[in-house]
Amino acid sequence: MPADRAGRTWWRDGVLYQIYPRSFMDTNGDGVGDLRGITQRLDHLQWLGVEGIWLDPIMVSPNDDWGYDVADYVEVDPSFGTLADADTLIEEASKRGIRVILDLVPNHTSDRHPWFLDAKSARDARHRDWYVWADPKADGSVPNNWGMAFDPRRPAWTFDEASGQYYLNQFLPSQPDLNWWNEEVRDAFDAILRFWFDRGIAGFRIDVCHSVIKDRELRDNPPATPEDHWYVRMMGQRSVYNACRPEVHDVLRRWRKIAESYDPPRVLIGETYVLEPEAFATFYGAGDELNLAFNFMLIHSQFRAAELRDAIQHAEELLPSDAWPVWTGGNHDNHRFPTRWCKNDPARTRAALVMLMGLRGTPFLYYGDEIGMVDTDVPADRILDPVGVFHGARMGRDDERTPMHWSAVAGAGFSEPAVEPWLPYGDYGAYNVADQRHDPDSVLALTRDLIGLRDAMPELRNGSYRTVPGPSDDVWVWRRGERTVVACNLSEHVVEVAGVGPGAIRISTIRARADERVDGALHLAPWEAAIVWRD
Repeated sequence: MPADRAGRTWWRDGVLYQIYPRSFMDTNGDGVGDLRGITQRLDHLQWLGVEGIWLDPIMVSPNDDWGYDVADYVEVDPSFGTLADADTLIEEASKRGIRVILDLVPNHTSDRHPWFLDAKSARDARHRDWYVWADPKADGSVPNNWGMAFDPRRPAWTFDEASGQYYLNQFLPSQPDLNWWNEEVRDAFDAILRFWFDRGIAGFRIDVCHSVIKDRELRDNPPATPEDHWYVRMMGQRSVYNACRPEVHDVLRRWRKIAESYDPPRVLIGETYVLEPEAFATFYGAGDELNLAFNFMLIHSQFRAAELRDAIQHAEELLPSDAWPVWTGGNHDNHRFPTRWCKNDPARTRAALVMLMGLRGTPFLYYGDEIGMVDTDVPADRILDPVGVFHGARMGRDDERTPMHWSAVAGAGFSEPAVEPWLPYGDYGAYNVADQRHDPDSVLALTRDLIGLRDAMPELRNGSYRTVPGPSDDVWVWRRGERTVVACNLSEHVVEVAGVGPGAIRISTIRARADERVDGALHLAPWEAAIVWRD
């Protein structure tokens, strides 16, 4: 991996980019994106200015949960290519100053993983204790009240007729949970980390890392209360015993030691789906656990200035002094922010991009964010996501996983024109890289300019965050360091932000305002956001 520039740490100072491999670029005409396709599009990512790419799972999987049901942790799924293709991608990305981060799924495996096939063969099987098994209650019912994450109406347990026991599956019955109290499981994952680190990956994004350890006694979760977050209320119970157990920090510290043993050190990024900010902050440890932990309180906020501001402010107050935030507007599990937050309105999308790039912390872009790509309405007969199967298309995750729009030609530049993609295309005539690449007023141009501005302005990368009073609850203003002001007008009205100048606008969602002087108040058009450098 290339060395960082002096005084910079790539995962703190750079902008990172999430790729859903099945939907990025198809090079063999089967309608599914592949590793060679990602390699082929690295020049776009270099031009954009990102310094790292996170790939959703590329390991062998029967795809009941589209890669998050792993059947072999040290081999590439044939639909994506080979280990040699992965090596080529890592090498070619490195030549362009881009690091590769892989997705690790430690909570569960596929039920077709050799470990589970053995575990299910007999109660005294070699790998039996690698999974969470429990006897039925006296009446034959499930061991406790835990519900499936994908459908809380269903118990998170599947009965195995042959052995007369239940096994835990917090997601699908075909995704049995591993028993992280077993030291052999921990040793096996140590080897998996080293296998990929030795191949040159820069780190892992760790799937549901807060949930790998379960209560040893398998106690019932308490019911949700009216004061709980809406998601907790939807689940019907508080995840006291099947998530955020104190012992999970032992696992993360163990992995951090492995990551730090490499030169340069590898990075650990956690999917910490924790909706209590106080608990979320603990996953950084004392600088010895995760390097970055996703904060889902921002994603779940409405696109209202006061609500977004409060989510950031709360996180800033709770994070340890040496912890570094990470922010994103969407990902493979949440509808795209141009749709969910911005109602498919380009002006709001531009404001959201300025917001994300102006915060203290590492921004993650989800593929297509750079062109303002919106959700695709996937028809009922094309639903593939298990959440969508359980709850309907709008609750599912297919809409945000559809193929990338590279051009306005048939096939969207993703695959051959006559090929049916694994999920349907969206409106690639309205949102595509080719048309926006040479349009200075495009969302793509704004995104690239924002990444370049972060690179040029140290205060945008590592300056402190401090909220500044705005003229109303529709306007969010903050200062980065001593001389940088970010102002977002999330309303339909022209607003005046006092006390911003003297200085100059470095970037605005209205391109023509770049370099405009601000001698006192800053006037913002509806849904305009700007970054000002004070004299």
